[in-house]
Amino acid sequence: MTAVLAFAHRAAIKVRRVPEQAADAVLIPVIFTVLFTYVFGGALAGSTHHYLQYLLPGTLVLTVLLITVFAGASVNADKTQGLLDRYRSMPFWRPALIVGTLLGEVMRCVVATTIVIALGLIMGFRPAGGAAGVVAAAALVVAFSVSLGWMWTALGLLLRTAAAVSTLSFVVQFPLVFTSNVFVDPDTMPAGLRAFVETNPVSLLATTVRHLMAGTADAGEVLGVLLAAAAVTALFAPVTLRLYERAA
Repeated sequence: MTAVLAFAHRAAIKVRRVPEQAADAVLIPVIFTVLFTYVFGGALAGSTHHYLQYLLPGTLVLTVLLITVFAGASVNADKTQGLLDRYRSMPFWRPALIVGTLLGEVMRCVVATTIVIALGLIMGFRPAGGAAGVVAAAALVVAFSVSLGWMWTALGLLLRTAAAVSTLSFVVQFPLVFTSNVFVDPDTMPAGLRAFVETNPVSLLATTVRHLMAGTADAGEVLGVLLAAAAVTALFAPVTLRLYERAA
């Protein structure tokens, strides 16, 4: 635990000394929430206020999903700079680097979710589920982001450059995000596209977050998201640790 916290503290120091590394956690929620609400809200929902009630839970999901890739880029930077060899030669729990990096990403995700929710409240978002629903929704999104962090760290160890990790994340995440219900209700879509959107894992997460914030979520859908997060972790955590042992 001491080693894990040391690497988490290292991640926090890196952000403090290079503030632009936190730009995505700050700018992404502001840009997407403000832009989509005031540019598209009136056209899509008849008023910006009504659209914000639908959009903000989706923006919360979008923001956290997009910034999780930084974990993979960070580990990749350590690999290309030769730091992994040094860490593996030191007498501490070997997975501490990966776990500590992910813990640092949790802090970035908490900052991002706080910004999204605070901005939404300022703009007029009023969750029917109250503070408890908002906190539960934020916790669920952060928990899911940790599972994705294992995937991106595995890719960070596998790919040659941090730029390759970022490019691949763009190719994978943007189609999934924009063919989900983050921005629009799929009821007006063609049947084939609507079927895909409704089974898209991003849509399932966004729907659960909306229901939590509205106070209408049931235990089954929350459990489904948690099981999906556990499955992603179970799949990628062993792969990440094995790649870490082999990384050169």
